[in-house]
Amino acid sequence: MQGLVQSMIDAGTQTQMCGMELTLQKIERFSTAGAVAFDNRERELPATEPVEFDSSGWASLAAGPYLVTFNEIVSIPRDAAGLARARSTLLRCGATLETALWDPGYRGRSQSLLVVYNPHGLRLRKDARLMQLLFLRLETAAEKVYAGRYQGENI
Repeated sequence: MQGLVQSMIDAGTQTQMCGMELTLQKIERFSTAGAVAFDNRERELPATEPVEFDSSGWASLAAGPYLVTFNEIVSIPRDAAGLARARSTLLRCGATLETALWDPGYRGRSQSLLVVYNPHGLRLRKDARLMQLLFLRLETAAEKVYAGRYQGENI
């Protein structure tokens, strides 16, 4: 797993038995609607507004959806893909992360959808460990690698 994740806060803590933990860099709330169609030319990402951390590094979130950006830069080689799962502590607090597949060739500081279901909300500290990224070795290297809009994002 060496070299697949850069900019880690503490590699010893974030390296787990089955993958690497990604940590919270920033939180945003959605302020407009998005649009998804078959043809990506009609895709429109929603506008967002930052959620500020207080002077102690905490953010208090009401129930609802948020866009989170991770601290770490992920680089997926041609012969691998990535899947992610929320940490169980996040689930036990009444929140989860919705994630997509990390394709072979993707490189970037990724984002995921944080959904707070707890009606009392959730407090998150900057750099909190939110999810574990698992790497799946492909039988053969991918013929095509990721070259979409999100390549190199947030770097």
